[in-house]
Amino acid sequence: MRYFIVDDDRASRVMLKQIIEDSGLGTVIGEARNGEDAIPQILMTQPEFVLIDLLMPKLDGIATVEQLIQNRFEGQFVMISQVVNKEMVGEAYEQGIDFFIHKPINRIEVENVLRKTTEQFRLKNSLLIIRQSLTNIDLSEQINHKATSRDHIQSILNDMGIVGEIGSEDIIAIIETLLAHQHKIAPLPPLKELYEEIAAVTKATPDEILKESKAIEQRVRRTILAAMINLANLGVVDYTNSEFEYYAPRYFDFKEIRQLMTQIEDHENRKAKVNIKKFIQVLYSDILTKVN
Repeated sequence: MRYFIVDDDRASRVMLKQIIEDSGLGTVIGEARNGEDAIPQILMTQPEFVLIDLLMPKLDGIATVEQLIQNRFEGQFVMISQVVNKEMVGEAYEQGIDFFIHKPINRIEVENVLRKTTEQFRLKNSLLIIRQSLTNIDLSEQINHKATSRDHIQSILNDMGIVGEIGSEDIIAIIETLLAHQHKIAPLPPLKELYEEIAAVTKATPDEILKESKAIEQRVRRTILAAMINLANLGVVDYTNSEFEYYAPRYFDFKEIRQLMTQIEDHENRKAKVNIKKFIQVLYSDILTKVN
């Protein structure tokens, strides 16, 4: 993540920069002493986050935020303030401030707040990508065109936020292969056989097919893990989210989803066991239901 710091106190700017970079939260790409100096730099560099002091000479924090939003800046704001004034805090939230950091600056508070804003930013981006994907669908074509199996698969992967992942094409190929063979729902053939059949479409020699089948497995595993993380993020924000309620317990081992949610809340590395076979089995079952 890229940060821009706006604060008339040089010591505060130095301390914030040190905390951000020492904690591995991101990079400080710019600093300014007041809002007037900050606005053109922020609009030019477009950082993900602006840390901005509430009270500054020339242009205060709230007025600076207001001008940035008017100029279509889409990053997030974190207000820095030692003032405890409900009216000013309320006005700051109305102008688009997401979080507050209190002065005197405390390392633990800064780290906790910025980790939360990072999670919020990533989730917001994931949801935006999903909405953009849905917006790009040609509705008129949908009305006059019966959805194909590929359409159904992409719709489900889209719900999980992984339609753009590199392994999504491999997952589609696996399901289309099962459909082409008119395979029964259970038991499915060994995954290794499916990987090799798909690999044989683009590779010729046994060594090439073996190498590509292993690559397919890794891509599929990473893509399913991405889906688990996306759903865990949704669950942390809203446990009653419809996508979370449907996909999390059905397509995955729910204890692994719960573990990911705990890791997200505790700001730990995301680690989970990926059950590829269960994911493919449930997805294939759902697609059979839709195409029939």
